[in-house]
Amino acid sequence: MSSDVPLSVLDLVPISSGSTAAEALRNTLDLARRAEEFGYHRYWLAEHHLNPGVAGTSPALIISLVIGATTRIRVGSGAVQLGHHTPLSVVEQFGLLDAVHPGRIDLGLGRSGGAPRTPAAPVEGAAGVAEGAGESEEPGKEEAPGKEDGPGRTEGTFTDSGLYLPPKYTGFARLLASPRFRLHQALLRQPGATTPEYPDQIDDILALLAGNYRSANGVEAHVVPGEGAAVEVWILGSSGGTSARTAAARGLPFAANYHVSPGTVVEAVEAYRKAFRPSPALAGPRVLVSADVVVAPDDATARRLASGYGVWVRSIRTAEGAIPFPTPEEAARHRWSDEDRALVADRVDTQFVGSPETVVERLEALRAATGADELLITTITHGHEDRVRSYELLADAWAKRS
Repeated sequence: MSSDVPLSVLDLVPISSGSTAAEALRNTLDLARRAEEFGYHRYWLAEHHLNPGVAGTSPALIISLVIGATTRIRVGSGAVQLGHHTPLSVVEQFGLLDAVHPGRIDLGLGRSGGAPRTPAAPVEGAAGVAEGAGESEEPGKEEAPGKEDGPGRTEGTFTDSGLYLPPKYTGFARLLASPRFRLHQALLRQPGATTPEYPDQIDDILALLAGNYRSANGVEAHVVPGEGAAVEVWILGSSGGTSARTAAARGLPFAANYHVSPGTVVEAVEAYRKAFRPSPALAGPRVLVSADVVVAPDDATARRLASGYGVWVRSIRTAEGAIPFPTPEEAARHRWSDEDRALVADRVDTQFVGSPETVVERLEALRAATGADELLITTITHGHEDRVRSYELLADAWAKRS
């Protein structure tokens, strides 16, 4: 694979309908081995909880399985949800991983699960919150499905490179107010626990890794293993807010989530670059951008393989929790209401689905619009081999592009 703009993998460990979590984990190990063969640069695991269709609940544990099944590819979190962890627990977990596999571990950190946000604010840092559905044959154009067939394009804008930026999604308040989210918070936190400010959490993690942590009254803490670990720390975010500013102020690389919040990806990377300050870890800004992708030998086949995505996204955005990923036949039985279409429209319009040539063209538009130094690809299909084949076709086409 060409190394000028590397491709990497984001894996939610999705469970297909009719399958099990155990099979999903076996599929993840197989995909990681194959991704390494195809030349992908990194393999990141997301953190999600209480989702019937997602088995990726503990990045550190799954990283230990994946890195043991591979030999070269970097493996990391995309992202650890700091609202559910203390800085010490994170450094201990990733320090253990680095002690066994030094120099191959990425520590991606996100805000999800933390302090309450304003109702319109994206849930930043959740690179694994993949939401979306099908894409059209031509860049910037969408086939108009029938009322019962699926969602259609909403109004938005296009960048000079042709990347579509949908209107900003404003439904996060619904998720945050749902009984399921409240249960999620209750089960993942000790009673009465509060989450510190995100920048403070990042500073504590960096200090524990560097070995210069001091409490407010001057007491030192040294983490073994963990102190001095050669982990690569990344900040993940969906807007130009706290996450982007935190990464920039500390001179850390930044992963912007086009697949989570496509309407804000450009503002996120611009805010990060504008505020960036060099650090010992990084002399200049470094940006990774995520994208939902399904590739097949031709556009029609790819659209069929991706057809379950809209129904899957709907389950997330209605606060049900991600359902097991449906077959195309199961997805075809869903009858789309106007409310359903509006709920998932931004993700429908921004998933890159098609032949290798079609998808490469769209990824080039994403790279040009964001100035991405690297692209993070997340692909979900019902069939495991279809998913593996998608990553293989994309890697081959990306390496051959002019």
